[in-house]
Amino acid sequence: MQKDDLKSLVTQMYDNLIENIDNQSQVNKEQVINYLRESVDVITSISDDKIDSIEHAKLAFNNAYKEIANKSISSYEHTNERFEKLTQMQEETLNSYSDSIIDLPSLTEKFDEIQTHMMDEVKKANSIITQLSTQVDNLEKDSNLDSLTKVFNRRALSSHLENLCSHNDIKYELHLLILDIDDFKQINDNYGHIAGDKILIFIANILKKTLRDGDKIFRYGGEEFVIILNRIDKEHCKKITDRLLKLVSKNQLIYKGEKLQVTISIGATIYSNSDTPDTLVARADKALYKAKKDGKNRMYSEVPNGA
Repeated sequence: MQKDDLKSLVTQMYDNLIENIDNQSQVNKEQVINYLRESVDVITSISDDKIDSIEHAKLAFNNAYKEIANKSISSYEHTNERFEKLTQMQEETLNSYSDSIIDLPSLTEKFDEIQTHMMDEVKKANSIITQLSTQVDNLEKDSNLDSLTKVFNRRALSSHLENLCSHNDIKYELHLLILDIDDFKQINDNYGHIAGDKILIFIANILKKTLRDGDKIFRYGGEEFVIILNRIDKEHCKKITDRLLKLVSKNQLIYKGEKLQVTISIGATIYSNSDTPDTLVARADKALYKAKKDGKNRMYSEVPNGA
């Protein structure tokens, strides 16, 4: 890894950490330490001879401080709940003493003051939660990583395809796959969206462990992923898709004691130098439709005219 690359990564890490501290109302030492530890893990995982892994590291730094924001939200939510419980306890105390022979007006006045203070704190906490949630939403929009699966998102795919198709003299074969989880809506309807999220993470992890560092994985939207395989021929592409189909179908997820059987369908195509992002994706999507129509749990390939 070159000296300039290291400087770039450290600068990225420093800038994001400082930006996070400036933007958050509450950041403690433990959160900063966790951020730095995660940064060390990211740098350790970089392959010295893979530029793509360096880009992944930069993206990881861009997203790491979102975790601190989420932790801040959780802490304020806890404060909110605690205040509400205290307020409820005070109301119950007032009710229990309402018939007792004590200085009830004085006690009531004191508790009213405490209750008013508590409710003000709850409002402040709710306001901070709303502000932090908005900041996290904005970070998600500006990010190139999908927050659930930790692969590239559709925004990153659009940028990558625009750059790819602007070079009309690529000398090697490049394959684009659209992968769709079969009967995903039915899974969500039967087991709920938490089960659906676990399946998406499960698929993303299989893709990350199976594919090469130079291959790119994007969450296209919903239950679809796009994969770009670089410098590969048709035969090798077919072997990779067959392996993915088998790995997904053979591995079962356990959710609330039930086994979830998951399969995928894949539409594949080869990049042509005359392609635009739209024509490339549309051709793979056409192949995916045929795979679905032919029975699912299979791959179908659609080649460009003249290929």
